[in-house]
Amino acid sequence: MATAPGGDAPATAVDSRQAWLRLAVTVLVGTIGSVGMWSVVVALPAVQAEFGSARGAAALPYTLTMLGFALGSVLMGRLVDRFGVAPPLAGAAVAIGLGYLGAAASGSLWQFTLAQGLVVALCGSSIAFSPLIADISRWFLRRRGIAVAAVASANYLAGTIWPPVVQHFIEAVGWRATHAGIGLLCTATLLPLALLLRQRAPAAAGQPAGGARAGGRPGLGLPPGVLQGLLVVAGLACCVAMSMPQAHIVAYCGDLGYGVARGTTMLSLMLGFGIVSRLASGLIVDRIGGLPTVLLGSSLQGVALLLYLFFDGLGALYVVSALFGLFQGGIVPSYAIVVRENFPAEEAGVRVGLVLMATMLGMALGGWLSGVIFDLTGSYHAAFLHGLLWNLLNVSIVAWLLRRGATRRGAPRAALAGLG
Repeated sequence: MATAPGGDAPATAVDSRQAWLRLAVTVLVGTIGSVGMWSVVVALPAVQAEFGSARGAAALPYTLTMLGFALGSVLMGRLVDRFGVAPPLAGAAVAIGLGYLGAAASGSLWQFTLAQGLVVALCGSSIAFSPLIADISRWFLRRRGIAVAAVASANYLAGTIWPPVVQHFIEAVGWRATHAGIGLLCTATLLPLALLLRQRAPAAAGQPAGGARAGGRPGLGLPPGVLQGLLVVAGLACCVAMSMPQAHIVAYCGDLGYGVARGTTMLSLMLGFGIVSRLASGLIVDRIGGLPTVLLGSSLQGVALLLYLFFDGLGALYVVSALFGLFQGGIVPSYAIVVRENFPAEEAGVRVGLVLMATMLGMALGGWLSGVIFDLTGSYHAAFLHGLLWNLLNVSIVAWLLRRGATRRGAPRAALAGLG
């Protein structure tokens, strides 16, 4: 049955052609809207030079950006639950434009940081990740893993496209004019796209096999609060480790004498392979489940971080950065699937938002700590070691949860065998 524009979609819209078209528009929105996360990384050396700040202080805009993403994603998620995607997306489009214009006019590092973190990220770009993931997950059931991975990939697609574009214009016209241009472009494109997403999601798709029923314990047999807490800690630890190369690879290449343009290209390469990783993880998670996919990606992420300690030649850094993107890109969207597998569908929006908020807080904390460690030690060697320790915490939690799940599945089989 047809619905009026802006109304709820019928249940038959799940996994339909309409859902796939919406997925395409959502990926485009995420790619444009996520600029706030990546432009600040590319602009870090230019902003640091203009304001004469230390590396740790210069990393604060990135840190506040990630905090804004984290907190804003929960606020935007609530607005999306209540009004659908279109109204908050329209507001976010205006906020991104105003935030970038404010950053362009800033007279100090703190003014730049507040414009970037509070206006661009908190009120604008935060809609481009977990709120879009939560919305698209309600339009798919059979292909939910690949749909969620595709929307999560928009963040990395933005990281592949935006850094070289931003770097080019910073070199050509300066970082201030570049920021003003970004703001105007985002507002002009996101407002029309919001109109294409006016129709609200259909009723929540069915609960995956093995998930908890309303009022019950999650599929792993832990109290809901305990499992939620463990996933939050694991997600935070994972992204503290993840943030070190992503937030500092441009500055790292500059310190090694390769130039920030090389670092920007390296970041773009890293995130390009991250897209491959996220899409592949969507296919993998639909076959083996969320926790095994998280464990696989987290373990390989640790391997890539270890390689950074031993290789700092230009060619080697390109290879290691590509491997890092390929290994870690699928971790965060797989956490969203873990939540959908182990909690009731009606709680998924809030619980997915909390776990993904923790991952973004981890990115914020890790980006800042890496800058502080650099200031204290004069190199990034200790920062890579620091990331490895956080990654070990993440792997330990996920491995324990996976082992617990295997033990619980084995217990009923053992009991049946005893009856025989």
